[in-house]
Amino acid sequence: MDLSIVPLLAILVSLAAVPLILMSSAKPNLREAWTVIAGLIKFSLVLTLLPGAIEGNSVELHLFDLAPGLPLALNADPFGVYFAVIASGLWIFTSFYSIGYMRGAGEKKQTRYFASFAVCLSATIGIAFSANLLTFILFYEMLTLATYPLVIHNEKREAINAGRKYLAFTLTAGLLLVAASAIIYHYTGNIEFTPGGVFGDIELPRNTMLVVFILFLGAVGVKAGIMPIHGWLPAAMAAPTPVSALLHAVAVVKSGVFAVTRMVGFIFGTDVMAAYGLNDILIVLAGATIILASLIAFAQDNLKRRLAYSTVGHLSYIVLGIALLTPLGMTGGIMHIAAHATMKITLFFCAGAIYVNLHRTEISNLNGIAKVMPWTMGAFVVGSMGLAGIPPINGFFSKWHIILGSLEGDMIIPVIVLIVSGLLNVGYFFPIIFRAYFKKGEGLESYGEASPFMVVPIVITATLSVLFGLFPNLFFNFYDIALLVGDSLFNGGTP
Repeated sequence: MDLSIVPLLAILVSLAAVPLILMSSAKPNLREAWTVIAGLIKFSLVLTLLPGAIEGNSVELHLFDLAPGLPLALNADPFGVYFAVIASGLWIFTSFYSIGYMRGAGEKKQTRYFASFAVCLSATIGIAFSANLLTFILFYEMLTLATYPLVIHNEKREAINAGRKYLAFTLTAGLLLVAASAIIYHYTGNIEFTPGGVFGDIELPRNTMLVVFILFLGAVGVKAGIMPIHGWLPAAMAAPTPVSALLHAVAVVKSGVFAVTRMVGFIFGTDVMAAYGLNDILIVLAGATIILASLIAFAQDNLKRRLAYSTVGHLSYIVLGIALLTPLGMTGGIMHIAAHATMKITLFFCAGAIYVNLHRTEISNLNGIAKVMPWTMGAFVVGSMGLAGIPPINGFFSKWHIILGSLEGDMIIPVIVLIVSGLLNVGYFFPIIFRAYFKKGEGLESYGEASPFMVVPIVITATLSVLFGLFPNLFFNFYDIALLVGDSLFNGGTP
């Protein structure tokens, strides 16, 4: 394990941009330039950690001790670097997209928006590089608070209520996380994220272990959108669309499933999860969430809400893959973090472009829009196909591995859930595509595509979804890292 200040710099760079963004309030071009520059620097710093991560190496930095045995420390291990590459890379596209969206929609308080966005990305990278539960809690709560101004951005009653609901869910989850971490420290004296878990030879009574697991599950399951503690997520669609993309593809919910993986593989460990039957609880909750969220999505006429329930279901694909406790299932779950990120950010980008350009939010009003927004709807088709598991989009590759992981563990019900879910995905995405391409639209004669600031990121993220489906190791060796992380969790930290 190497020592380096790079993980800290990757966290701090967007925080350093916040005062520059605030001071540039009267100069929008300069303000947004700071955002883009910070994003590029952050991504570059994270990329310097990638070669070591591919080799299975970690970079650590001890900051200071809050108390003996309670350090604030960073550890850029392969899984953390994997997540950080996804979040920091997509922030660049979201930044450019936000410029087009915020200007095109005439949104107010744009300076607060860009500043809050920067803090969110610092918190997300902090979550990725947290070496232990204490550091993780700090950044997890920082992300909660930084996202609140984004959720309530337009300050209408719906947004304010959504913000209150968001805080009620996520702050309660934070308290559960503190309680669970304290209990873990009491019994093990260890809060470090350790491949294979922190328990070692320590055996707790079954009821005690179950209580600790439920506390952790409540803590990380909120942001992971596991039913029935998902309610804040559809409500948060009152936020601007780039914020929805942030919530669903880049930071908040991805931090939730990242935390689930840390909990399963690095706190409890696969052996403890299996011995106490804790993974069975996760499998049931994930399977139920996948099916129920897909069914609820059918009833949503609002495009963003349909996408929101799609997110709830697809987050549980990741949870399901992790809960299978098989190497292939773990690999598929980890790969779906990246796959879902590129596909879902594409779909939310499309929804935002449609809103800014056509001022339409309801699916029933999308007749014929593909004729005037062909690039946008082409990208929407790509994202929809990927989420349905149709090759060669990257969603197929990750789902294929989760299915193989189910068979590897001699479990057929998860396979059935995934097949049914794929059909349901087709069912709630196809009507949108059919309306856009095959129904006659009205009042579209004077319209074309949205701003290039919006359309170019849409096309790029859709293209990435295809490229990563065809070449899973392209650019970042995501597949190799997912395999490495999965193997390490079954071999006591040895890749």
